[in-house]
Amino acid sequence: MKKKIIVALLLLSLGKMTYSQKYEHIADTPPMGWNSWNIFGCDINEQMIRDITDAMVTSGLKDAGYEYIIIDDCWHGERDSLGFIHSDPEKFPSGIKALADYIHSKGLKFGIYSDAGTETCAGRPGSRGYEYQDALQYAHWGVDYLKYDWCNTDNINPIGAYTTMRDALYKAGRPILFSMCEWGTARPWTWAQDIGHMWRTTGDIYLCWDCKHDHGGWFSWGVLQILDMQEGLREYAGPGHWNDPDMLEVGNGMSVNEDRAHFSMWAMLSAPLIAGNDLRNITQETIDILTNPEVIAVNQDKLGIQGLQYKKEKDLEIWFKPLTEDRWAVCFLNRGELPIELKFNWKENIVNDDFAQRQANFNTTTYKIRNVWTGKDSGTTEKNIKTKLAGHDVLMLTLTPKIKNQK
Repeated sequence: MKKKIIVALLLLSLGKMTYSQKYEHIADTPPMGWNSWNIFGCDINEQMIRDITDAMVTSGLKDAGYEYIIIDDCWHGERDSLGFIHSDPEKFPSGIKALADYIHSKGLKFGIYSDAGTETCAGRPGSRGYEYQDALQYAHWGVDYLKYDWCNTDNINPIGAYTTMRDALYKAGRPILFSMCEWGTARPWTWAQDIGHMWRTTGDIYLCWDCKHDHGGWFSWGVLQILDMQEGLREYAGPGHWNDPDMLEVGNGMSVNEDRAHFSMWAMLSAPLIAGNDLRNITQETIDILTNPEVIAVNQDKLGIQGLQYKKEKDLEIWFKPLTEDRWAVCFLNRGELPIELKFNWKENIVNDDFAQRQANFNTTTYKIRNVWTGKDSGTTEKNIKTKLAGHDVLMLTLTPKIKNQK
């Protein structure tokens, strides 16, 4: 009898391992894709998503590494008698599976949205009490990514709610990237690593460089506000589990300098790169920012270590991010409106990153410098930086070891 019980427990354990193993390596580097919410909100429909999918390919974003097309809130219709959710028949007359099949036919992956509460943020049916029906439906449709929001969740324990949906996804059997949108209220970075692949660290981003927007009871935040909220979180991020400072506003109306700086800082943060603009009407300037291969390479570096704010002097911030092969990314950020005279003496700065157990000592090692936005080599760290840095802009570099200097 004991042997039968032991065998049964082993089989159950192996079954659980199989479910969880399917979820391994889904997000070894920060996910890249597109989400409908920032630019469209609830104004979505089947044809528009198909057109966005086509534009993801023709614009070059797919070739640059963007792979998820994610429908946010407002796709929902009603539940059937068994509790299974269906799409809005007017907005998505062909159904979600047909749309997912179309996205997959373009070599892309499909993402969808739900909420841990009784209703979504826009008042559509939430997943509370229907987690297993929803997970089965998503698997049937061919969903590859689930964004799971936190509206209408009064008196719910977030760890329990997100674990329930994780277990439902496991049980459904299809590998689905689990994006937890709890807004950072319950400090998910301290407990979510074994539940989701990424978790929001803040409330929603807002289309501005330096502001906060009052919605009457809650705020959304500008780029700099969200950047500041990432302090102290880098130790929680890494391959398979990422801090998420929300989607990108690149291409939605900020200046080119601000878009470039926004994209650079999200790359330095090892943040998911989820575009939120109208890809059907994308400008070449926006394409050049979103598809810059060297900035993306910094974000997608397999070491997976989030950048460190090394120094702050008035409007100037200096960030270092350790990369594979003993390389570094360095980003000089001008938060202010006015240009600043940037002067940086490499040998007077020794960067000690205790978390990464890495040091950049420019007295003992000379590094080759490459400007990732111009795509040009810029000498070595033997020569100090002296340049003008425009307002709301960045100077972003990668450093590659060249010479170990003699003592």
